[in-house]
Amino acid sequence: MEKYKLVEKSIIKTYRKEIWSRFIKGIKEYELIKENDKIMVCISGGKDSFLLAKCMQELKHHGKINFEIKFVSMDPGYNEINKKQIIENAKILNIPLEIFESDIFDIVNNLNEGSPCYLCARMRRGHLYNKAKELGCNKIALGHHFDDVIETTLLSMFYSSEIKTMMPKLHSDNFPGLELIRPLYLVKESNILAWKNYNDLTFLNCACRFTENSMIDESNSKRLEMKKLINNLRKENKGIDDSLFKSVANINLNCILGYHINTKKYNFLDNYDKK
Repeated sequence: MEKYKLVEKSIIKTYRKEIWSRFIKGIKEYELIKENDKIMVCISGGKDSFLLAKCMQELKHHGKINFEIKFVSMDPGYNEINKKQIIENAKILNIPLEIFESDIFDIVNNLNEGSPCYLCARMRRGHLYNKAKELGCNKIALGHHFDDVIETTLLSMFYSSEIKTMMPKLHSDNFPGLELIRPLYLVKESNILAWKNYNDLTFLNCACRFTENSMIDESNSKRLEMKKLINNLRKENKGIDDSLFKSVANINLNCILGYHINTKKYNFLDNYDKK
């Protein structure tokens, strides 16, 4: 049996509970895919985006929803080795991948920012939205997973002084009619790693030119800090992941000091004496 067919079988059979069922649950629970959607699946080269691509293929082949998919990878200036690996993995996994080029790495490098990650991410997103528009797509699918969600929640609390999380879908503010979706929203990273190792697959970990040139000290990454914190908490409480995830879907407005919707702010004192 060809390699890609074994990979597909592992998603449906071996990791049905851990990956496929959670993928389908996320699609249904958050209404991520609708009839006649045209979705651009973004592949960065890592394990998450390639798993997303295979799950979307399986849904297209075996699901009940009629939708189109385009598999796209943006080359922001990868070195040839990394680019070659992305192309090779796409062939191994039988993914019809289109690669388009941008000069993001060069632009960010010339700006000489202290921390280029934020600017790079924003520029990437803009290029992807433009590409989706060019392809006539109404949705962009990214490979963020369950762990990304809870790490983002903690990052917001610890470093932005607010409670917010990574949403399963978002309307674009700058590109009317385009929507961003995260179909792996309920899939845990440990299970993605297990799937990768089970199939003996090798993906890019980080193809960032700045990391390669040691311009970024990954040991100081705030997201890595959150990942380590959660791993330590798991040693005492195996259910900490689910508790963190569920907390932002179960906010008791009677027991918080304040909140805001867009620019309008509310304080618990607003209605305190009206009860």
